[in-house]
Amino acid sequence: MSILANITNILFDLDGTLTDPRKGITRCIQYALKRSGMAVPPSEQLIWCIGPPLKNAFSNLMDTRDDIILERAVRYYRERFAEKGIFENSLYTGVVTSLGKLRSVGYRLYLSTSKPKVFATQILDHFNLTPFFHTVYGSELEGRWSEKGELIAYIIDQENLHREATLMVGDRIHDIDGGKENGVMTAAVSYGFGTRDEIVASGPDIVFESIEELTTKMLSVRLEQTNHHL
Repeated sequence: MSILANITNILFDLDGTLTDPRKGITRCIQYALKRSGMAVPPSEQLIWCIGPPLKNAFSNLMDTRDDIILERAVRYYRERFAEKGIFENSLYTGVVTSLGKLRSVGYRLYLSTSKPKVFATQILDHFNLTPFFHTVYGSELEGRWSEKGELIAYIIDQENLHREATLMVGDRIHDIDGGKENGVMTAAVSYGFGTRDEIVASGPDIVFESIEELTTKMLSVRLEQTNHHL
């Protein structure tokens, strides 16, 4: 029997899992660093910033833990992000079809992103993904729920989810670690922003090369279950 046989709830990360926000996020970080009077690295050196809480990324980039400095940098970032960066973004191939298929066979889908919910909601609306999700969960602008483990715990509590029936899907170690902290199954996707070494080190229960591969696997599990009960 598949290790995914008990899954009925799927929590999806957003950046690096459903959408490729590389251009928008790196440009907004560059803008914030410039406004802060800091050196501005080329965009390819900022890819690692996609996924972790934004304040943590700025703490590393600016080599400071001063909340005033970091919160100002986050404000600068959001100035540009709210106006331009939010839509400097694209869907990964197969996302719309895959989410539709998963919903059609009865999986309950939830968004679980460290991105502020106010922005995540706009992105889902922009790409017409909102109807696929039962509920959208993200962080608050002041930082609450930005740590993935805390966010997943909150989702489980709010939705009264059974841990053994829940799968967290993401591309970074934060997604996998957050899932493990909460006793849910974890799936890493290899096409996002986590390196192969990072994915291996995080030790997910299963790894997928594409969202279509994930969907095919979940559909086959559901078909097996249906045939078993005939």
